Amino acid sequence: MRALPFALPFAMTSLAAPAHAQTVATGHRDILLQADHSWNGTAYTHYPTTRPQLTMIRLIIPPHTALPWHEHPVPNAGYVLEGQLTITDRETGKSRIFHTGESFAESVNDVHRGASGDTRTVLLITYSGTPGTPTSIPAKGEKPEY
Repeated sequence: MRALPFALPFAMTSLAAPAHAQTVATGHRDILLQADHSWNGTAYTHYPTTRPQLTMIRLIIPPHTALPWHEHPVPNAGYVLEGQLTITDRETGKSRIFHTGESFAESVNDVHRGASGDTRTVLLITYSGTPGTPTSIPAKGEKPEY
């Protein structure tokens, strides 16, 4: 075997094929939500023009509990992992119930709140914001949502 005219920065074994071949396949996707407006029909108008920051939270709401009135300054989407969530718009009184396995698009700059049912509610929520921007803002005189 001839000597190589240069030194390799890694071991030769890293070039070898894996001991067990892996299957390469296309994954299956289910679109859980694709929306250009919130659950109450309010259209999303724009994204911020600064650097984006995604924030994902798991929110647990005890049974028979309503969150304080609040609003979100950025678009966000939620998924009900457990229980049910009733979202109510404060101005219109319009509400909608989302059950386990359902997703929803929340409103932006619109005061609302969520409430659980007879069991605890567990949500997975993703916010499309920017660094330094809060994900939730309490309505005047209200406690923080979380």
